[in-house]
Amino acid sequence: MEIKLVKDILAANEAIAEQNKALFAEKGVYVVNLMGSPGAGKTTLLERTIEGLKEKRKMAVIEGDIATSRDAERIAAHAIPTVQINTGGECHLDGNMVRGGLEQLNFDGIELLVVENVGNLVCPAEFNIGEDVKVMIASVTEGDDKPLKYPLMFQVSSVLLLNKTDLLPHVDFDLERFRKEALKINPRLEVMPLSCKTGEGLDTWLQWLEERSGSREG
Repeated sequence: MEIKLVKDILAANEAIAEQNKALFAEKGVYVVNLMGSPGAGKTTLLERTIEGLKEKRKMAVIEGDIATSRDAERIAAHAIPTVQINTGGECHLDGNMVRGGLEQLNFDGIELLVVENVGNLVCPAEFNIGEDVKVMIASVTEGDDKPLKYPLMFQVSSVLLLNKTDLLPHVDFDLERFRKEALKINPRLEVMPLSCKTGEGLDTWLQWLEERSGSREG
């Protein structure tokens, strides 16, 4: 019974996610599902991304958190259309939650929508929301053993942003081991080391995102 229930939940989510995806395609919006653990730097990355692309792409953001609107307030301060979704205990966003958030957004002219998922290395990887791409952000302060401990997140992501590289001299983190084990799990994964604090490596991410978010027409 439990296995069937899980399958039913995932199947229902997939149906709603497909509806979301069709809406995004109709509106010409490129959608990023940004995932990572608490403290990896998701919101700071979003702020740097907004700063880097604000003259090139019209953006909107959906913020997913268990509680509070602190991250949404940070993003809204950049004059970006922002919607907060509080899950009330759920460790992920799903297609239906995002669908509800979309009702609060005006899509006119929006080219890029970033959905900052709830901070978690497990649950968000299991639920599609209709996105074009899943992007994972990790940080060197989390340790280099995460690919083997949380393989699904690495399997489903297309891009892995390794944040806080400015701290590499001060932490026990083997960058080559991390990269090798991540690529062993997902050989197609694009690994981009960067530092949201110093800006090192951000240009690679911004160029990648700019190219893809400009390729869709509504």
